Amino acid sequence: MKIKNSIKSLRNRHRDCRVVRRRGRLYVINKTNPRFKARQG
Repeated sequence: MKIKNSIKSLRNRHRDCRVVRRRGRLYVINKTNPRFKARQG
C-alpha cells in the first residue's frame, strides 16, 4: 500500500478506483486491481 500526500492523482490511475474514508483516513481501493491501494493521513 502506498502512503501519499495527494490522493487525487492516485484516483485517476484506474477507472475502478474508489476513495473511501475509514477511521479518519483516506483510502484508495480497487477491487479489480489491488495494486492501486493507497492511504492518506
